[in-house]
Amino acid sequence: MYTIINKTSGWIVIMVLLVALSACGGAKLSVADEQMARGEFYDASRTYRKVYDKLKRPDERPLRGQVAMKMAECYRRLGMDARASAAYQNAIRFGVTDSMAVLRLAESLHAEGKYAQAITNYQKFLESDPTSAIAETGLAGATLAKNLKSNPTRYKVQRHKLLNSSRSDYAPMYAGTDFDMLYYTTTNEKVKGDHRSEITGAKKPDIWVMKKNENGQWQKPEPVEGELNSEVEEGIVSFSPDGTTMYLTKARREPNANTAVEIYTSQRSDASWSAPTKFEITADTLSSYGHPAVSPDGRWLYFSSDMPGGSGGFDLWRIDLKAKAGSLENLGEFINTPGNEQFPYCRTDSVLYFASDGHPGMGGLDLFRAEMTPSGGWNVVNMGYPINSPADDFGITFGDGEHGFFSSSRGDARGYDHIYSFELPLLQIWISGWVLDKDDEPVPNAVIRIVGNDGSNQKAKARDDGSFRFPLDRGISYTMLAGAKGYLNAKQEFTSDTIEEDAEYGVDFILASIHKPVVVENIFYDFDKASLRPESKEALDEMAQMLRDNPNVTIEMASHTDRKGSEQYNMALSQRRAQSVIDYLIGAGISADRLKPQGYGKSRPKTITKRLAKEYPQFQEGTVLTEEFIDTLNETDQDTADQINRRTEFQVLSIDYQMF
Repeated sequence: MYTIINKTSGWIVIMVLLVALSACGGAKLSVADEQMARGEFYDASRTYRKVYDKLKRPDERPLRGQVAMKMAECYRRLGMDARASAAYQNAIRFGVTDSMAVLRLAESLHAEGKYAQAITNYQKFLESDPTSAIAETGLAGATLAKNLKSNPTRYKVQRHKLLNSSRSDYAPMYAGTDFDMLYYTTTNEKVKGDHRSEITGAKKPDIWVMKKNENGQWQKPEPVEGELNSEVEEGIVSFSPDGTTMYLTKARREPNANTAVEIYTSQRSDASWSAPTKFEITADTLSSYGHPAVSPDGRWLYFSSDMPGGSGGFDLWRIDLKAKAGSLENLGEFINTPGNEQFPYCRTDSVLYFASDGHPGMGGLDLFRAEMTPSGGWNVVNMGYPINSPADDFGITFGDGEHGFFSSSRGDARGYDHIYSFELPLLQIWISGWVLDKDDEPVPNAVIRIVGNDGSNQKAKARDDGSFRFPLDRGISYTMLAGAKGYLNAKQEFTSDTIEEDAEYGVDFILASIHKPVVVENIFYDFDKASLRPESKEALDEMAQMLRDNPNVTIEMASHTDRKGSEQYNMALSQRRAQSVIDYLIGAGISADRLKPQGYGKSRPKTITKRLAKEYPQFQEGTVLTEEFIDTLNETDQDTADQINRRTEFQVLSIDYQMF
């Protein structure tokens, strides 16, 4: 007899225990023991409770501890973790001699989400049994769980309103590729049978379906049509790719035989399902076979079984639906553990989801994603919080994207399971900015192209105000080019972040006009000399890159001085300074025949632009900074005007240069 998982749904408990069903009652210890031996955990827990409450005398303490231990075992199998923890603590307090009490207490505390207390008890048990793989895995899981809770994934999870009843509802599954029909297993009060399970106390499960209407809205669930449901347990389904064949788990009921589950098939005719027919896997009639999952190509049937040859508890297996004979195989040590692996879901030919209490997790059953490696192994990853919780999380199904449904007993002290929807929101990553000219005016009809190293290629026009906005992907290196008629192109490069969160990046493009001189900011010379100062390098490198981005352009590079000094001296100085810039650009790889140096001395005073008027409000837009005007200013403003006049700028001469 296996006592391996704390689930409430009849299916998991049935798969756990192979017992003969019969009815028994009365507040006697022998009656409770018989109920527990038959796997009637709900009835047994109630009887043990009555026996426990009667044991009041001091000399009955040892017996009370034994009863508390058995009662705790029932609660554990029913998924009533808080009650199980309290009962295990009472058993230990009353001196129970069962060495597993501390381990079971640790597991129940783990399933409650009381990770610190669970860690303490796992460590305590390991002091007495250092080789316990179960305790080591539990300790690793409780330690991992704290980190998972502190670092949640981006999945959004919520309990589905229409699907859930006051009892257990679990194991949702889309009908093949028909995402407008969702089948699930339920023990609600309207299921077909009248008898309640001695194991869970709930009615025996049936298969129900929820459908979307013509507006794409989910409608109230209803029982499946046809001969599928019966007085015994049916549930946990999967479908052939075309949705016409259902594979389901069904309880075996035979006189004088152990209770187990088997896989059956049912055929759909219109909206009606046929009576189930047993699907033969092996000649072994003692083991349980359930939780079927058909691969998307229809070739493989994955399932969970406790048949011999596994790693312990329930393992995941598969069989070739086309070959069958000789194709049965265990999924191996990467997937299976000494614990229990159940509820497989095959999303692609190399990606499998399943529930396990044998891999480190947050408590009870956790959901895991397994991806096949090139060597034939599996890379198994816990799906993290909030998909997983301290309670049992299992039975996942995906729609046509990163969304779907799964089952969980979280938040239900009775241990009942409920169905939750989940969705991984798309990351919202954008790049936005402005396309302006050198005077901060919007550039009309600017076009922005953005090319990613993933092969993506986008193109759009900036708005009338010069603004733009593009969607991006994470971790991609992009090259952006902005251009417009009458302007030189400008290029930007960057790499979007890999952090999984929404983000918006800002990039501005300043385009140079081909019809008027453009000042090159931040070019500096030594006083009264033509030699460039080191801090000019960044601006000159940007100038060189602009010429590389516009290879058909030739320019005049002009230098201007202020009003001080003679005309002849300023003309010579400005010519040498213009040549210094030309020499730098040639050294940066720009062809000399694209560059013309020109010194203007003080002969071309600057006209105040809109941008300069904003920066220097003492000067009105359109004002020409002549020597006569500057002489009318106070000393501070004179220095400012001289500074504006001392400038280096370029003018486009042609846009049809060809290198031969």
